[in-house]
Amino acid sequence: MTSCFLPEGRLLSTPENQNACAGMDPIARAMACQTVLEGMALLCDENHDLLVQVGPFTGRIPREEAAIGIADGSTRDIAILSRVGKPVSFVVDDLGSGDGPLLLSRRKAQELALEALLTHWVPGQVVPATVTHLEPFGAFVDVGCGVPSMIGVERLSISRISHAGLRFLVGQEIYAAVLSLDKVRRRVALTHRELLGTWAENAALFRAGMTVPGYIRGIKDYGAFVELTPNLSGLAESREGLREGDRVSVYVKSILPDRMKLKLLIIDQLPPAPAPEEPRYFITGGVMDRWQYAPQGCKKAGGETRFAP
Repeated sequence: MTSCFLPEGRLLSTPENQNACAGMDPIARAMACQTVLEGMALLCDENHDLLVQVGPFTGRIPREEAAIGIADGSTRDIAILSRVGKPVSFVVDDLGSGDGPLLLSRRKAQELALEALLTHWVPGQVVPATVTHLEPFGAFVDVGCGVPSMIGVERLSISRISHAGLRFLVGQEIYAAVLSLDKVRRRVALTHRELLGTWAENAALFRAGMTVPGYIRGIKDYGAFVELTPNLSGLAESREGLREGDRVSVYVKSILPDRMKLKLLIIDQLPPAPAPEEPRYFITGGVMDRWQYAPQGCKKAGGETRFAP
């Protein structure tokens, strides 16, 4: 079951994990069954081995067992160093002897997770993920036991942005949809914008005559594009002093579904928001076969995603 292979941190405080780590007998049973457990990484030593808190015990993850790709150099050691102070997934390889630490493998937990995800997931399936790293070109996420995937910045939302950090924070728990599965290269491709609603679903949150906050996402000679939600923008007359990324209040003049347009009027500039807003999800589960952004009968083409099996 893929539910056993959650993004790191989501298993740590569960009763199942705490009970499995509570004593040597349950740890031995977990080792025999190759059950994935979680503990807190305490430190990374000079050999880049991770020391991990496992209930009342200490475990050691040797460097080459700390992540898929460490042994062949395809994964850099920063993947180990960056786990200190954070939960890590592992299976128990050896109970040790005497006062020696348990011998653990995060790589084997990742191998089990990746095999299960590639076997049981299907394109269009909505899955949990945790943001691990943000770049201008996209957001890196953990899809299970630290297995990485990347959501390209163009697939984070309909509204285009210059950096994934405008959408997420590192450590944030999100949903994503499986875009494709590559069993040869053993990769999972994800998308996010389809979960944030169609044009009609987002436009229904607003009415003509409302004044609401938004973000300047583009400035042209003919006006400024203002994002009201990640999947909904409108056009307003520009004014001096505006820059991309500015937060503003706008008056909604009209909503035109047949042309998929919002006409806006900028009222005032607002202080920057302290952090990206939490996503408003319209879909948080199930499997999609097709998603269409534009309303039926709209004269303007919109984004469309077909999830091929």
